[in-house]
Amino acid sequence: MEIAVVGTGYVGLVVGACLAETGNHVVGAAIDENKIQGLQDGRIPIYEPGLDLLISRNVAEKRLRFTTDIGAAVLESEVIFIAVGTPPDEDGSADLQHVLDVARVIGQSMTEGAVVITKSTVPVGTARLVREEIEKMISCVPIASCAGSRTIGRGRCSRSFTSRSYEPATRSSSWTSRPPS
Repeated sequence: MEIAVVGTGYVGLVVGACLAETGNHVVGAAIDENKIQGLQDGRIPIYEPGLDLLISRNVAEKRLRFTTDIGAAVLESEVIFIAVGTPPDEDGSADLQHVLDVARVIGQSMTEGAVVITKSTVPVGTARLVREEIEKMISCVPIASCAGSRTIGRGRCSRSFTSRSYEPATRSSSWTSRPPS
């Protein structure tokens, strides 16, 4: 399966490496050119036991790569994870600006249907907002939008992700197909 993970921070990098380890072809995408160049050069910006080995093995086996071209990563993927930061807003709620920015890029870039999974820490109802942002940019492309709510515990997430007991949860999902205008 072709998968894009937009965001190469703690969540995105671990999710991408683990999905590649299970046999998928994954492209990790982010706008930070220095971070992407570092990943391409084998520098891992976070510490997670075993993550460096997962990344190096899957890069060598051509199941994992990194890019700053988010649109191209979206275009070639069947499943797209949004794993970008959601810092606290002024009122303490999650700032969804980056999540919705990625949704707009997805809408501008996709030409075929895809499953879009929000892996960022977001409130209930965000899957609907993501779908609406994507739909503003496209017409008649099927989209399944959901939120993966599994919490990643630092220091054991790559081990738990690749274990047989990993069962991602879904908070909400929807499927929509709009007729051409």
